[in-house]
Amino acid sequence: QQQQQQQPPQAQPGLFNGQPNTAPLQYQSQPYMQQPSPQQVLQKHYPPQQQQQRQQNYPTPSGGAYNQQMSVTQAGFSRLWGQDTIDLMQNRHILSPATLQPPRIVLNNQFHESINCNQHIMRCTMAKIPESNSLLQKSRLPLGILIHPFRDINSLPVIQCPSIVRCRLCRTYINPFVYFVDSKMWKCNLCYRVNELPDDFQYDPATKTYGDVTRRPEVRSSTIEFIAPSEYMLRPPQPAVYLFLFDVSIIAQQSGYLENVCALLNNHLDGMPGDARTQIGFIAYNSQVHFYSMAEGYNQPHELTLIDIDDPFLPRPDNLLVNLKECRELVSDLLTQLPSRFADTHDPGSALGAALQVAYKLMQSHGGRVTVFQTCLPNKGPGSLEPREDPNNRSAKDVAHLNPATDFYKRYALECSAYQIAVDLFLLNQQYSDLATISGISKHSGGCVYHFPLYQKTKLPAVESLKQCFKRYLVRKIGFEAVMRIRCTRGLQVHTFHGNFFVRSTDLLSLPNVNPDAGYGMQISYDESLSEAKTVCFQAALLYTNSDGERRIRVHTMCLPVTSSLPEVMHAADTEAIISLLSKMAVDRSLTSNVADAREAFINATVDIFNAFKIAQNLPSGQTGQLIAPRSLALLPIYISALLKHPAFRIGTSTRLDDRVYAMDCMKSLPLDQLMKFIYPEFYLIDSLFYPQTKTQEEDDDDDVPELPRLQLSAEFLDSRSIFLLDCGHLIILYVGLNAPASVLEDIFGVKSTAEIPDYSYGLPNLESTASATLKKFILHLNDDKPYTPLIQIIRDTSTAKPQFIEKLVDDRSESSLSYYEFLQHIRTQVK
Repeated sequence: QQQQQQQPPQAQPGLFNGQPNTAPLQYQSQPYMQQPSPQQVLQKHYPPQQQQQRQQNYPTPSGGAYNQQMSVTQAGFSRLWGQDTIDLMQNRHILSPATLQPPRIVLNNQFHESINCNQHIMRCTMAKIPESNSLLQKSRLPLGILIHPFRDINSLPVIQCPSIVRCRLCRTYINPFVYFVDSKMWKCNLCYRVNELPDDFQYDPATKTYGDVTRRPEVRSSTIEFIAPSEYMLRPPQPAVYLFLFDVSIIAQQSGYLENVCALLNNHLDGMPGDARTQIGFIAYNSQVHFYSMAEGYNQPHELTLIDIDDPFLPRPDNLLVNLKECRELVSDLLTQLPSRFADTHDPGSALGAALQVAYKLMQSHGGRVTVFQTCLPNKGPGSLEPREDPNNRSAKDVAHLNPATDFYKRYALECSAYQIAVDLFLLNQQYSDLATISGISKHSGGCVYHFPLYQKTKLPAVESLKQCFKRYLVRKIGFEAVMRIRCTRGLQVHTFHGNFFVRSTDLLSLPNVNPDAGYGMQISYDESLSEAKTVCFQAALLYTNSDGERRIRVHTMCLPVTSSLPEVMHAADTEAIISLLSKMAVDRSLTSNVADAREAFINATVDIFNAFKIAQNLPSGQTGQLIAPRSLALLPIYISALLKHPAFRIGTSTRLDDRVYAMDCMKSLPLDQLMKFIYPEFYLIDSLFYPQTKTQEEDDDDDVPELPRLQLSAEFLDSRSIFLLDCGHLIILYVGLNAPASVLEDIFGVKSTAEIPDYSYGLPNLESTASATLKKFILHLNDDKPYTPLIQIIRDTSTAKPQFIEKLVDDRSESSLSYYEFLQHIRTQVK
């Protein structure tokens, strides 16, 4: 048995390196599972008098036959130590009642545990780090971290001190996990060098007294922000500079986006981050490039048109970027005039490349943010493109043209990055626009991509989505001329980065702009064994200029224990972080190889991990009908199954190329909490919100938000008498059953029957009812951590929009994909 435990799984290199090691996924190979009827599944939810029994529909999984063979005592200890197992074949309904919590990090130091980095900011794929590379390979788990470095934080300690204490060898910032040799010396927790403390470090700025060094804010908080002294500046901090580029071709005019965007921008000019130095400018482009000169003394903006787009230049050096506060009225006038300025032109051209080149010339002395609105394929001047998508091949197994057609936009982005310019792209296209190519301007300059397919001003949901997104974009915090470096304990190193940035040196990420909605992923590898270390630490340091012109350093430090036990590694796996990292790796695999390889790698990774666990636990082989998983990895197959059906990776289902490319970009750049809703939306039966429930005095609180169990994404839970909520992150769908009670319909939607709900209905009416107030409170709770309020769509059972809801039920079988249970059966046959 010991020899068997030492052997790594027989699978060949998986996790997206090397050759596939499992048989192809056969869609017809598995029979349908006998599904329970909706009445059987929902009888514990309906009628409302039986609400207290609803938890019984989500039993704590027993672990199947395997756990039944264990003694009660053994099973109890396993559960106590977080090492219980579950047979996925016997426990199909395994989704946790509430949102899945990451595994707890146990450091054997209560203070360190209490102040460890918030897991919404930094998260590792495992809560215990293997002591060696060979142990990591045996686990078959990916090692990496996910970071959300500029996340909005309510209580962020900000300190200013004469000198920022850093390790003299590896430049790590002092943090709560260092070791104080005495009041004059400290030992770095990353490279283990002993450093001297400056004399003023004994001064506590909070109490304004001298004393214990451990009372300093730097060693009492794992997330902290320093106001940087002058040595952290290569030049005086830049002002906030914003330049907007508007596509005004005939297609753009027909879409009507400009009217909405200009009105929203006009309303939020005063809310944009910046100080008295804030500058703003505008460029419009079709077959020509149009500049707008504004200066004090002008009665109205002056338009200058550049006709020679093949060799673009600035028509004048000044007054194209103006001080926002000094020229506020002129800017407002321009935004009022722009939508109608090109209404009578029928120019089909879109000279995006030329507009970007003059924007670069305009911005390179300051740096700042360029915001591009594009509605069609660029077809004039530098960077012009030809259509590449064949609409007849949208469901083909071989997905072509995921890579850029030209490197023009990538080279442009790298030039921008060198001058601290980031480019954000809003694509509002009616037809194929080659997002795979033009998104390069954002991916490599630290910018963002937003996609609103089939945008039309007559489509109210699209207009509302754009408004909510653009409003958040205008008023959210912004960091200029930023760089970020990730440091880790000696023996580990970062070897691959995921997100929108440019890697300036081996480990320095150049982020001309950093925003609170951007996430990043890093893969970690071993330089040497960690057998001498009890813990490892990761530290992310983000140096940036805020919108008020202050240079600041935001530092996050996370500490994790080291283990030499393979079972402990497996039981400490963080499924959500693993899924996030695997999805990023799969995007890279799709671009360097193809989507089919990425799909196969997903399946290989799942099989490898379950094989590794079988060996780690020394489980008996040859048992039929079982798929034993640690509780920590019980949700891995359900998420992998969902990824295989996601627009980013699915095949056999018609998917527009631009939509697929955008989905892949989201996989790379969304923070973890948003990404999980993007992959596997949260599904709730919300009937219990509409019925009075008996509460104890302690529970009777206006701020109480009812805890509803999450359902798996399957039509087996649907009931014609109920109402369901599907939270997709950017969109919330309310699905109304055909026979939903009339009283509830009237309280929530103001209608007497489902037939009165239109096919395409958006937003909740303002009704004075307890049920409506409770539902809105619940939705508000779901939206707590979202960057902007999502659109609410109401779909009735007989609506023509129903397929939009049904396609989200990814646990069910479709024409081109297996159900979740069939996928489990396939994995079970592959686990040796």
